[in-house]
Amino acid sequence: MRTIRFLLQKEFRQIFRNKAILALIMVMPIIQLIILPLAADYEIKNINLSVVDHDHSPYSRHLISTITASGYFRLQGYHSSMREAYDLIEQDKSDLALEIPSGFERNLIRQQVDKQQLFIAVNAINGTKAGLGGAYLSSIIRDYNQHIRMEWITPARIQPIPTIEVVPSNRFNPLLKYQFFMVPGILAILLTMVGGFLSALNIVKEKEIGTIEQINVTPIKKHHFILGKLIPFWVLGNVVFTLGLLVSWLIYGIFPQGNILAMYGFIWVFLLAVLGFGLLISTYTDTQQQAMFIMFFFMMIFILMGGLFTSIDSMPAWAKVVSRLNPVSYLVEVMRMIILKGSGWSDILPHLGTMLGFAAALNGWAIWNYRKTS
Repeated sequence: MRTIRFLLQKEFRQIFRNKAILALIMVMPIIQLIILPLAADYEIKNINLSVVDHDHSPYSRHLISTITASGYFRLQGYHSSMREAYDLIEQDKSDLALEIPSGFERNLIRQQVDKQQLFIAVNAINGTKAGLGGAYLSSIIRDYNQHIRMEWITPARIQPIPTIEVVPSNRFNPLLKYQFFMVPGILAILLTMVGGFLSALNIVKEKEIGTIEQINVTPIKKHHFILGKLIPFWVLGNVVFTLGLLVSWLIYGIFPQGNILAMYGFIWVFLLAVLGFGLLISTYTDTQQQAMFIMFFFMMIFILMGGLFTSIDSMPAWAKVVSRLNPVSYLVEVMRMIILKGSGWSDILPHLGTMLGFAAALNGWAIWNYRKTS
């Protein structure tokens, strides 16, 4: 115990000696947690729309005003031909083009043809924006069509048919605020980045400045050395996480609905796992640059396959298997379970057991791989 105490004193002195790094560790995650949820908006707005109106009738103008009044579309302009609209799409100045044919009002209303076709061209380079933009526009046109039907068909001519009324109820996020979905996941990613990068650079720094040789000739055991490297950053990780929870509550009004002790219990085990992974990388590398690149490689996989931006259920089968080996995917899921759903110990026990396995395997591997010469 005395050996570990001396190692901890050494590590904490090194951490607090560099005031700039300590400030970055505390301040950068808070700034990112404030900014990122405001920018990472799943809702698509300000979609540039080009209109080619060959009809110029009151009904075509009413349709266009209905579309622009929805708040999702921004009218880029009126054009005389689809060629002009296509040119704007090719220049990325327009996302969608709507063509209203000549005789739109006459065929639909006055001559009772009962149907009329509209043409929609979508810039599909950005698949998400194209899909949602086309869906928004189609939905608005369907509502407009229903409005016309109700306006022109008298109630006496409508045959009474059974109808089903759907009353939705949004559980866990009643107002469908995307921040409630994003903030827990972003906090999980920031905690992973802080713990992973700091621990990955730790032993490597000792190698670069030459102090690792002095430590190697001492009677310090390997597991004592790894514990001395792990515990300080485990404490810092808990401080960063607590600050993140305070920011989530003060800025976004997000407060854990479930068992807070269960959340911290999982965080404690998760930090052991991610710090062990960073220390493992540190034992395999000789320079901080090597450690940074290797950790960056794994961090990108952790983030993109952790369920933050893309649902794991929507991934192909092989990606689902890989995600089960991703510690971040468990943390993101548990954070959302406890913060939004109000889950407790019994709900997270399977995830906690898996994370304990990660922590034991990664730290054991790091201790075994650390080469100590005496």
